[in-house]
Amino acid sequence: MKQAAFFDLDKTILAKSSSFVFARPFYKEGLLGRSDVIRSAYAQFVFLSAGADHDQMETMREYMSALVAGWDAEKVHQIVEETLDEIVDPIIYEEALELIAAHKAAGRDVIIISSSGTDVVEPIGLRLGADLAIGTQMVIEEGRYTGEILFYAYGPNKAEAMRDLAAERGYDLSQCYAYSDSFTDLPMLEAVGIPCAVNPDAELRCIAEDRSWEIVDFARPVAMRPRVEKKQAVAAGAGVALGAVALGITWYARRRSFRA
Repeated sequence: MKQAAFFDLDKTILAKSSSFVFARPFYKEGLLGRSDVIRSAYAQFVFLSAGADHDQMETMREYMSALVAGWDAEKVHQIVEETLDEIVDPIIYEEALELIAAHKAAGRDVIIISSSGTDVVEPIGLRLGADLAIGTQMVIEEGRYTGEILFYAYGPNKAEAMRDLAAERGYDLSQCYAYSDSFTDLPMLEAVGIPCAVNPDAELRCIAEDRSWEIVDFARPVAMRPRVEKKQAVAAGAGVALGAVALGITWYARRRSFRA
């Protein structure tokens, strides 16, 4: 059976929170106010210092849902595309790039599952050559976010998505890998046979030590682009990316139909 490696994004592949690193360009384009930028900076500080527990994640979810209501979805997509290389490229862990490359070389699919929005997660996934990137999917009506969440890629929902993908793609989860930094991703790590705690928060580190899971600490954020040949990026964009986007659209659409 096929194998896959499932990756969380923030503090696992990226050295910062992908939900907040775009605060400045969003502010520049008029989507955020000054107080929102300050709040985002504080949330980033808390996240980097100690991670986010369940209550903080729920507060963040409610805040983000209210914040994006009414935003033009195409404008958000454009801002992310125009600023992605400048903002995200320098904060990717070198160790994560090496690990992703090793899994790809071994013939495993690489799948990113993050609680950040799809407008951020999917473009990053394409840059990394992931086979699929799943994020929190907001409802869009008439080109604008309603503030409602179609799928929240958090906690048990991540494990549910992994099981869905295993059924669709024929993965043997007992032979699959999962990487995360947070105790809130425990269901994701428990869903596979080979879990790994990356830069774990205190709670996850204790659990990983108790269960003899592998623990790794990434500490070398680097610019990705000089390390990836242009022809590889083009190949990912032309082949893997199209497949990832197509499958992602189908996956979210099925969830929308089930919910309706």
